[in-house]
Amino acid sequence: MWDAALWGALAGAGAWGFWFALHPSVVLDLVLPLLVLAVAIPGSRRWPSAGVFAANGLCALGLANESNPANAWALALAAMTYLMGTRTKVGRVPLLVLTTCLAIDLALCAVLGRGPVWWFYAVTVLPLALLVPWLVGIYQQARRALVSGGWRLAQSLEEQQRFVAEQARLRERTRIAADMHDSLGHVLSLIALRAGALELSPTLSDQDRHDMAELRQAVSEAVDHLRETVTVLRDGGDGTGPQDSSVESVEELLDRARASGIAVELVREGDRPTLSPLVEHAVYRVVQESLTNATKHAPGSKVHIRIAHEGGRTEVGVTNSAAPAGPLPGLVPGNRGLTGLHERVNALGGVLRAGPLAQGFQVTAVMPDRMSSPRADLPQQSPPEAGAESTRRMGDARRKVRLRFVAAFVAPAALALTVLPAAGYLAYQLATCVLHPTAYAAIHVGQERAEFADLLPLQSYPYPSDTVQSAPRPSGTDCAFYRSNGNLLDQVDMYRLCFSGDRLVAKDVLPDGPRSP
Repeated sequence: MWDAALWGALAGAGAWGFWFALHPSVVLDLVLPLLVLAVAIPGSRRWPSAGVFAANGLCALGLANESNPANAWALALAAMTYLMGTRTKVGRVPLLVLTTCLAIDLALCAVLGRGPVWWFYAVTVLPLALLVPWLVGIYQQARRALVSGGWRLAQSLEEQQRFVAEQARLRERTRIAADMHDSLGHVLSLIALRAGALELSPTLSDQDRHDMAELRQAVSEAVDHLRETVTVLRDGGDGTGPQDSSVESVEELLDRARASGIAVELVREGDRPTLSPLVEHAVYRVVQESLTNATKHAPGSKVHIRIAHEGGRTEVGVTNSAAPAGPLPGLVPGNRGLTGLHERVNALGGVLRAGPLAQGFQVTAVMPDRMSSPRADLPQQSPPEAGAESTRRMGDARRKVRLRFVAAFVAPAALALTVLPAAGYLAYQLATCVLHPTAYAAIHVGQERAEFADLLPLQSYPYPSDTVQSAPRPSGTDCAFYRSNGNLLDQVDMYRLCFSGDRLVAKDVLPDGPRSP
């Protein structure tokens, strides 16, 4: 869409120039350029240099024109060089392209023997169309790189900030675990010890000893629960910390379970991927905890395990039937393992569901094969300092933008200060040698120069073409040439006044032919 809009704008400019051109060719001045731009504009996305060469070729058509060097395709040349600046890196290739185009234009003027107007156009307008838009394009490219680099840096800083917050959370959970283990765990251990000692006291009745045994068992369960909770807190802070690489596989775990008399069946579905070590261990823990719960709460039940891999995710399902003989009598320590599993699976970016199913029980966990959340499996270390690196990177980007800004605006200004004086002097020469047609008509052969000196311009035209200079003239005369109008970029008729001494002996109107400097 953008390419079509650009083509439409340049086509409109070309049609406008075609409308005001003298004796234009429909094929060479309109149809051919439009076809060239229709190919060059989309092609410049992959070959920007080719687009510049194509547009410069259209401008060369103007240099080959004997009536006027200027055409509207200079705007297309500026557009192509701007696109080359935004789409290519600064280097030798773009500079070589611009230099080659300018050399082609100057060589064409020399080969065709063009006059000063053509040379003025080739050394001012075309270099500006080649250089300035390219410099603006590379400045725009650097500015976009600065903005995108700033957003990437901000994203990196946000990630580092989240990493710092996660590290602080893990340290706090570890501190809480240590406090629970050192204070509450110690107190509960003392209570269990005292209860065991009182249970052996000879002064207690049988009922008191029974009550004391239940108290000791309850305290032991509380200690086990506390130990499990502390393990979850210390295990990477969220149940995803570094694990022992020697943990057995799920198949080995089930072999041991079958050897113990548990009826267990395993079904795997899908191609087994390479899982993250944390995910692999979580799968093992889900199966292990589910088997433990089945043996505690439904002894003798059949256990069915399904592990499926699909779409970058792993699903673990453990289902046990109802217990044939009912649950084991009494309280069984360690019955809160599902809480730790919930936290472990959630930390990995997964979901765990557990609940009754057809007089049995089912545990289902769905986890990604690879972790994408904050990496808890990384070594516990301080995050890298981002300030110095970000400052350096931002400073480098800003320096590049400033340099390209200087190249895009200061360099053309310096070029203009060098070229404009010469161009201004040439324009002054062309403008001050114009003899208006009314003044030419008022001058008559036989008059003295002093009689019409006030009608003559400040100076005669210093660059008449070879054709004009070779036109027949009265012998023994000295001729001066004047332009018939002040159009600087157009070919005009020349007025020739021939003098014998100070007396005008001939006046002629000569069409200006091919020019030479």
